[in-house]
Amino acid sequence: MHSFHRLRPARVPLRWKIAALAAATACLVAVAVGLLVHVWTAQDIRGRAEMRASNGVYSAVDAYRRTGTLTDGAVLDPAELPYALRNPADGDRHTAYDGSVHGNVGPSVWAAQRVDGPGSPVLALQINMSTDRHELFRLDVVMAVASLIALAAATPLAVYGAGLIGRRLGLVSETAGRISAGDLDARTGHVKGRDEVADIAATVDLMADSLSRQLRTERRFTADVAHELRTPVGGLLATADLLPPGETEDLLRARVRDLRGLVEDLLEISRLDAGAEQPVRAHVPLDAVVSEAVARTGLDTAVTVADARTGPTVETVETDPRRLERIISNLVNNAHRHGAAPVRVTVEGHSVVVRDHGPGFPPDLLRDGPRRFYTGATERGTGHGLGLTIALGQARLLGAELLLDNAPDGGAVATLRLPARPPGPEEPA
Repeated sequence: MHSFHRLRPARVPLRWKIAALAAATACLVAVAVGLLVHVWTAQDIRGRAEMRASNGVYSAVDAYRRTGTLTDGAVLDPAELPYALRNPADGDRHTAYDGSVHGNVGPSVWAAQRVDGPGSPVLALQINMSTDRHELFRLDVVMAVASLIALAAATPLAVYGAGLIGRRLGLVSETAGRISAGDLDARTGHVKGRDEVADIAATVDLMADSLSRQLRTERRFTADVAHELRTPVGGLLATADLLPPGETEDLLRARVRDLRGLVEDLLEISRLDAGAEQPVRAHVPLDAVVSEAVARTGLDTAVTVADARTGPTVETVETDPRRLERIISNLVNNAHRHGAAPVRVTVEGHSVVVRDHGPGFPPDLLRDGPRRFYTGATERGTGHGLGLTIALGQARLLGAELLLDNAPDGGAVATLRLPARPPGPEEPA
């Protein structure tokens, strides 16, 4: 069902979102830095190995030419020499990378050079990079561990920092919620910091000031108009009594009664807006109060009380019976005026359901709640739109919840849920 207070969906706290974003950013940075360091170090290791191999071949060839002996590591025409080095140009030194690993040897870098002229043997030297590869692996492990440590340290800091922002935004959100609930004096006040959050808080307070002035002006105007109309309406009723009996007198009296009802509704709304109303509570049987309220409307309405064998039992409630009757009568009158027969009232436990079989409540009323002097869709008939507004105000005063919805098979459904216990003196109604 739809309530006039918009329900907040389940949400993830802002601090966790910011912490997750910070953690994801830290992970991306760590991965990027780790890859760059790994690639740069691997290239540096390979470059130094190639330089060692090239210098070693130069020394080995020079020694072989002078002494005819091979220095340590140098070999002539080795079988495992990479194909790219098997026919080096005369007098040139060439290097090649061999990524294969055999036992503890490899990867490696080969360097080769012909000993002397065309057709002479190829002297080759292999530089084993297994130790360098192990050092590179250790560097990768150190980088990974350092990244995890940095992530573990950064995440709590991000959560803490985001919590500070979240608490400040929470104050603004709480203030906005209190204003939307009708507390026109709610203000955020000074918020620490000179950033967007402080700007939002100041803007909400300015908006609340403007809204408060407009609402108070509107309420004061409504109350003033209602009080000013009360006297002339009373005079019209007295004048109607002086007319001779007839159709004109009946028509005038009916219109004056309608006008007096409108004035009384306006006065009731002004008192509810001003917070001048206080409920007078008593322990009363809910089914009896509802039945009496429906009977006083004089409208053809079926009242059903849930049987203890088929549904929740009807209990005695502590509430203001006069205001409860006012709510029920307004809901029943609204169902007959804007809906269609049959109209049924069902009492179950602490709940009262009023249903008609008309076109149902318009979507904007379900979304935004009842508005004064607005009856919604034209097919729901005419009226000044104060009945549901008064019912909602009286329900709030009693600490009850009034929900509006449309039945799946057509018709409007209004559900009044009375609290299991009335709100205490310090609890909001």
